[in-house]
Amino acid sequence: MGRILLIEPDTILGKNYQAALKRAGHDVYRSTSAGAALQILDEQAIELIVLELLLGAHNGVEFLYEIRSYSDLKNIPVIINSNVAPATVRSSPGYKLLGVQQYLYKPHTKQSELVEAAGIVFDAGVVRQ
Repeated sequence: MGRILLIEPDTILGKNYQAALKRAGHDVYRSTSAGAALQILDEQAIELIVLELLLGAHNGVEFLYEIRSYSDLKNIPVIINSNVAPATVRSSPGYKLLGVQQYLYKPHTKQSELVEAAGIVFDAGVVRQ
């Protein structure tokens, strides 16, 4: 289906999410940090980003603001899959400007729901070709 950048600092969760997305037919590039994710974005034509907001030195919101400053990255759709409660992020003034297609709250989200969310983004034609 598509090329996904999965940014997940938890190694075990990251491997599980990657495997589930690959089974659904996606090419998945996995990163545990914002810095490594930026390097992947420089090297690959990523079509969708799945992002945990709780990252190390560079948090997910900062990462989103940074990639939106680059003309070639500003339109990549994003699915947030995070342990941060959705109300916390949705209340921030820049939320709608960051290209977030869907917000999944990890404690209440199954892997199958993440796979389904990615499929919906690709099926809806939000992904740039």
